[in-house]
Amino acid sequence: MFNNFRALTLIGIGAVAGAIGSVGLQACAENKVLDLPLQEIRQFTSVFNAVKDYYVEDVTDNKLLQLAVEGMVSGLDPHSNFLDVEGFKDMNESTQGAFGGLGLEVTKDPAGVRVISPIDDTPAARAGVRAGDIITKIDGESVADVTLNDAVKRMRGEPDTKIELTVARKGEMKPLTFHLTRAIIKTQSVKMQKLDGGFGYIRISQFQERTTEDLAKYLNELAEAKSLKGLVLDLRNDPGGLLQAAIGVSAAFLPPNTDVVSTKGRAPQSDYVFKAIESDYRSGNAVRALADLTPLAKTVPIVVLINSSSASASEIVAGALQDHKRAVIMGDRSFGKGSVQTILPMTFGDKTVGVKLTTARYYTPSGRSIQAKGIVPDVFVDDTPVGNYPSFQVRESDLSHHLVNENESETEAKKKLDELPYGDEDVVDMPDYTHFFGDEKDWQLQQAVRQLKGEKVEVSKYRGKPRKEVAAMKKAEAEKKKAEEAKKTKDADSDKNKKETKEEPQKK
Repeated sequence: MFNNFRALTLIGIGAVAGAIGSVGLQACAENKVLDLPLQEIRQFTSVFNAVKDYYVEDVTDNKLLQLAVEGMVSGLDPHSNFLDVEGFKDMNESTQGAFGGLGLEVTKDPAGVRVISPIDDTPAARAGVRAGDIITKIDGESVADVTLNDAVKRMRGEPDTKIELTVARKGEMKPLTFHLTRAIIKTQSVKMQKLDGGFGYIRISQFQERTTEDLAKYLNELAEAKSLKGLVLDLRNDPGGLLQAAIGVSAAFLPPNTDVVSTKGRAPQSDYVFKAIESDYRSGNAVRALADLTPLAKTVPIVVLINSSSASASEIVAGALQDHKRAVIMGDRSFGKGSVQTILPMTFGDKTVGVKLTTARYYTPSGRSIQAKGIVPDVFVDDTPVGNYPSFQVRESDLSHHLVNENESETEAKKKLDELPYGDEDVVDMPDYTHFFGDEKDWQLQQAVRQLKGEKVEVSKYRGKPRKEVAAMKKAEAEKKKAEEAKKTKDADSDKNKKETKEEPQKK
């Protein structure tokens, strides 16, 4: 079939409506004599012929074979899929952090397309599309029954062209309509702010080729003041990206040669321990950038912010820093994608297509698999002082035919996940949601700074607690509130009766 192909390894979720990165990794596939299951082959040809002969409309052989290939791959797990010529081209473009579209990281949902994360400073984010939104229609046409790739193709397009998205959102009785204008998405994956009191804030929205280089630049800039007391590393709503970038970011804060992440798969080349060394984070100018990195990066106190949309590469960084006790992890439980995908290019004549295939599971330095579990923060903190943002929160464990954690049975895994609430029981809707991360109203950032200062942090009342415990707490709170209201009513009635009794003789 194909020899000595160049595989592209990535750590990310969803499809390329947003950016999802890849990086070169040498691999090879030998020609094999396959022992094919003849009965199943006959079954396939029989179904193929039945469709050709009896389907209500004429379907070309090419179309049927294309659908068969797409179904074969996409049916494996939520992150494997076939990339046609256009899809493969889009994947390569997004690696560089520039592509035409809306700026959404998405995955398939029975009702349509679910938003994993809007990318910062893109048409979708500026319009107010939120993580957890379900796109039900694109330009008035339902996407419930289309493939993820087809939905993504509809959303991407030439800059300055218009598109209409119909969205279902938790807490909204009616569908929302967004009128957007496509743009060239040139994502800046790393942003920095200098905070009051000698603290720094760095947000990584995706892991791309330049991420490690840009991180090093901003760390050096923060260190120039020579008074950096602590750093907040924001990975909220970061859906992942390049594996090498995740290793590079981890290496910026960890001692050289420290274990960052390990991978295990069926193919021998899938088993590897990635360390904080040049050969494992070599991408773009990462090696040179980390060579010139301020020594302060290895010692500055760090708080890492994560949430339910922090996935893949984000979880690798958070897991590595947590296992090595290099940072305090704060926020909400992460997405729980503990698998690695590899892009396998295949050239047929003048056409190049690809298969994005799950090839390995990954493990934190301590050997933890976070697949379908996520990173549990050291400190649970709500989105706002009065509750959490409304969303159709979804994690890896909620996706159909997801890989189960190999250390647990599916029943055991579900039981354990049921012990932790999603954390959106008490919700608040804030109009400035899309401008939340890093601004003056960012409650979680405020608590992260308090953690760095050694001050009391306002921990979440419910997040991270078993569902039964949360239910008992809420029942007790409801009963207490009811009793207080009953007492107020009783006291008010008593005061009224006393007043009437006092006034009665005067009326006579």
